[in-house]
Amino acid sequence: MTVSPLLNQTVWRVIDQSSMEGNFDGRQSFAIDDALCQSAGLGESPATARLWVHQNTVMLGIQDTRLPHLQDALHVLENAGYRYVARNSGGLAVVLDEGVLNLSLIFSEKERPISIDEAYQTMADFIERTLAPLGIDFEVKEITRSYCPGRYDLSSRGRKFAGISQRRVRRGVAVQIYLCVSGSGPARAAMIRDFYRHGLQGETTRFSYPDIDPNVMASLEEIGGRVLTVPMMANAIFQTLRSLGPLLTSGLSTSESETFGYYYERMIRRNEKAFRFD
Repeated sequence: MTVSPLLNQTVWRVIDQSSMEGNFDGRQSFAIDDALCQSAGLGESPATARLWVHQNTVMLGIQDTRLPHLQDALHVLENAGYRYVARNSGGLAVVLDEGVLNLSLIFSEKERPISIDEAYQTMADFIERTLAPLGIDFEVKEITRSYCPGRYDLSSRGRKFAGISQRRVRRGVAVQIYLCVSGSGPARAAMIRDFYRHGLQGETTRFSYPDIDPNVMASLEEIGGRVLTVPMMANAIFQTLRSLGPLLTSGLSTSESETFGYYYERMIRRNEKAFRFD
């Protein structure tokens, strides 16, 4: 089994926010990763693994906020009981809910640069180690008719269960993955399919939005054919981290909390601008 050099750290810092209540929103989450990126890039924090869960939230990409009928598209999400956030990392719309576990691996480029592909592959290697004990194999390739398709989609027999994005701030690199652990992958995909249909309404756009087939999405529970929960997956991630070296569990430091405030304000402004309808 491949072990990326980036996974071999002297110590792994762990921040577990996978059981926080519903008032923890997506704007906060991405601001936390930015603060941790800056801290790692300055050499003030070791490599960090952060686990997080959000209740009924759709993370939108920049291109999603440029849909010609964005308000109509957002009504689809609202009617389904979902909030929405314009995120600061790449990609397109992603569904997060209580059955989706998010993991950020945060590294420093202080000692050497980390290529985009190396960062993506490191996350794929980590998930391979995590899912192996569960008997789940996967491929790394783009699933074109999924939501937020990309070269580093993770899928089993053509059904995507995870996607990876990156965020880089001041020599810090956050590699972020969402893992659809339980619930219905096709139901999540159908909502995003309807989001794009209402957002486009047949219009031709410069950007090519995905033509989503709900049947190419699945949760790990659906793929494995057995009960699998977010706490079970979080435990599997902890086991993988322990196999890589000693763990340091912590919250944000005082300086990181101050930096978080700065990046959170930026996220608030970003979202105000993205969803301003005059």
